[in-house]
Amino acid sequence: MNNKYSAGIILLLAGAVILLGKWGVFGFLSSIFWPILVLISGILIHVLYFGRVLPAITLVPGGMLVVYAILFIFCNALGWSKLQYLWPLFIFGVALGMYEYYLFGSPRQRYIKTAAIGLGVASIIGLLLIALWGWGIYVVALLCLGSGLYLMFGTRKRR
Repeated sequence: MNNKYSAGIILLLAGAVILLGKWGVFGFLSSIFWPILVLISGILIHVLYFGRVLPAITLVPGGMLVVYAILFIFCNALGWSKLQYLWPLFIFGVALGMYEYYLFGSPRQRYIKTAAIGLGVASIIGLLLIALWGWGIYVVALLCLGSGLYLMFGTRKRR
């Protein structure tokens, strides 16, 4: 009797899994939550480093995975078209990982810090240029118009 009950549960579970798979439930969930696996991987690398299991150099991919996971979660929620504006964050991920390696690695090598800061600045400049190229150009145009109007009419001296 006990074997029949166990077999019945296994068949019920198998049928439910097959139906949920055919209805697209697993595909939907995996398309939404896969970036969380990337985030967990990055956090796990950090935990293993601070638990003294992994060497300090593993902080570079750990930092990259955390930044990329946050970027993927954002794009997954708001649309992958946003990646055309946020791609400099891939460079920032490398910069963050290198900076973590500089901070927590045993030999403090100055060129690693310099490279990390350089990549971080390049990432921020990339984000600013993309913003300026898109909607930011309207801000520049309005500032030019306002400055021109002020110079033409705002500085007149009354005689």
